[in-house]
Amino acid sequence: MRERMRIKDLRPKAKADNIELKIIEKRTIKEVTTKFGVPSKVCEAIGVDDIGDRVTVSLWNDEIDKVNVNERIRITNGWVTEWRGNLQLSAGKLGKLEKL
Repeated sequence: MRERMRIKDLRPKAKADNIELKIIEKRTIKEVTTKFGVPSKVCEAIGVDDIGDRVTVSLWNDEIDKVNVNERIRITNGWVTEWRGNLQLSAGKLGKLEKL
């Protein structure tokens, strides 16, 4: 398994190879249409790493019910974007989100 990343290692438009977070907050679920025209649900969550740094985690569709507050997750082969100056992390199409 790849070396575990920390939030401070994340960069916009870059992969997140292997990161573990504790989810400390889940926000309201929104219904959106993706850029491919697919109706989807998305929920922003706040994740914190083991040194206390925070990042917004985008949970999509089935991931929303899979993850609860105070649970730990691992994202492998995820993707980092930037929205309004804030980093956002998601598993993306090719990545994997799992509960620990």
